[in-house]
Amino acid sequence: MLSFKLLRSVILFLSLSVSLSSCFSRYIISAKEVRKHYADRKVKPKEIFIKNDTLSLSLASMGPDTLPMLLLIHGAPGSLWGYMNLMDDEDLQKHFHIVSVDRVGYGKSRLKKRRYVTSIETQAHALLPVFSLNKSDQKVIVLGRSYGAPIAARLASLAPEQVKELIMVSPVIDPETERFFWFSKWGRMSFVQLFLPASFNAATAEKYSHADELRKLLPVWEQLSVPTTVIQGGNDWIADPTNIDFAKKHIKSKRAQYIFLYNAGHMITFSHAAMIKEMLLKSRLFQEKITALQPKGEEMGNE
Repeated sequence: MLSFKLLRSVILFLSLSVSLSSCFSRYIISAKEVRKHYADRKVKPKEIFIKNDTLSLSLASMGPDTLPMLLLIHGAPGSLWGYMNLMDDEDLQKHFHIVSVDRVGYGKSRLKKRRYVTSIETQAHALLPVFSLNKSDQKVIVLGRSYGAPIAARLASLAPEQVKELIMVSPVIDPETERFFWFSKWGRMSFVQLFLPASFNAATAEKYSHADELRKLLPVWEQLSVPTTVIQGGNDWIADPTNIDFAKKHIKSKRAQYIFLYNAGHMITFSHAAMIKEMLLKSRLFQEKITALQPKGEEMGNE
């Protein structure tokens, strides 16, 4: 009987692990998939490492470093390859030095003796050396998605003199609307974590400290001085749509605008990539009183 119970538990845990992995498989891109994706492409990213005594930071770079930098910060789980659609865009490549980075705890990015880094403050400080790669005479545009959005905001607040614009897409920034799912508690179990991708375990660690970390960030929003755009989808199942209301309430800068896409989901950098591209290329980010932006040939908010 005991052996049967043990076997049943093992089968349950394995099934749960497979289920959890499947839930977020689209956010995780393997090295094999990356190689296959770029095998026949003429323009390939250059992989870069920034290293010192305590930090190893993995990045992918597209375009000359003399062009203005567009820095892309992923969410949780995620990786620098989650922005391949923007990195591969030929028009963006002509106008930007595109840099996508693995946050510490993801991919090959690490802090010494730290398996996971749940602190937004530490995550942001770890990204400061990326600015040294900007060889243009212009400031950096910083774009953060989902859990990467508050880290992008903190980074911008740490070095406002180096940041031209901050773009937060599908941001998870309101500590009172942090969403937990049926699988969240199971993902914390050590035995289950043995069968899960490292990025999923890193995301779980962040998940359970995120609300507290966001509360620590509250004073930062009032002090945010760089031009800021917040883009939120009305059908977002990960970032509560009311995150945009939180942003409106707490960001005091007059150089902030808010775009609400009623029918968009969480992955706006894919579903509305044309809109984001148009905004970047035409410098339309900070026209006064913009509340929504409709890409040419698309209905507002359709994915």
